[in-house]
Amino acid sequence: MALKLATLIELPLCGDDRGSLVAIEAGDTVPFEIKRVYYIFGTKVGVSRGFHAHKCLDQVLVCLSGSCRIILDDGSVREEVVLDSSVTGLLIDKPIWREMHDFTADCVLLVLANKHYNEDDYIRSYEDFKSSVQ
Repeated sequence: MALKLATLIELPLCGDDRGSLVAIEAGDTVPFEIKRVYYIFGTKVGVSRGFHAHKCLDQVLVCLSGSCRIILDDGSVREEVVLDSSVTGLLIDKPIWREMHDFTADCVLLVLANKHYNEDDYIRSYEDFKSSVQ
């Protein structure tokens, strides 16, 4: 699936009869230096997350287990992608409004970021986001 607002990246799958392994390396597998890693899990049924954009943060989202639906919006184009594979990352490297919906009970969503947490980098109002990208 080709996306206009983000990039799906295939993560290198290694393995043998013992099992599988995915190694993620900054500057190679992920096109930036990783400064922050976090994961979302245990999201209750019917709860959605996100509803924000970042001014200058790059992220890669990987669904390690289960699935969730991501809505991406640049202020004029809106698209959706379902993350349901531990070998596919979603690279978001520009100011994009993002929402996360339909988490399965077993969903673990890993997020790799190129900067440390900074509340000033968040745009938490969709109206403010639309104004900032026009």
